[in-house]
Amino acid sequence: MADAGRKNFSDKVSETITPDSTKSEQQKLKEGATDVGDKLGRSAQSDDSKSTTQKISDKTGRSKDEHEHGGTAGGITDTIKNATGLGDKK
Repeated sequence: MADAGRKNFSDKVSETITPDSTKSEQQKLKEGATDVGDKLGRSAQSDDSKSTTQKISDKTGRSKDEHEHGGTAGGITDTIKNATGLGDKK
């Protein structure tokens, strides 16, 4: 269960395990937009006010963004680029 305005954990898993080659451009753009919204929500809401599941998901996401992009801002930029076909999808 996701907190209000956030992406559901099961949706995140489903999007991750579905190969991009099987997704339409519209699906990729939608996922990119919801990823950006979720990352912004993750940053705006304090961990104290999140459900346990959301805290775990957010901490994992922050760690991944820090490792791959140098932080959430880089993660958002890369998400937008990848969704529009301008990025270097990993």
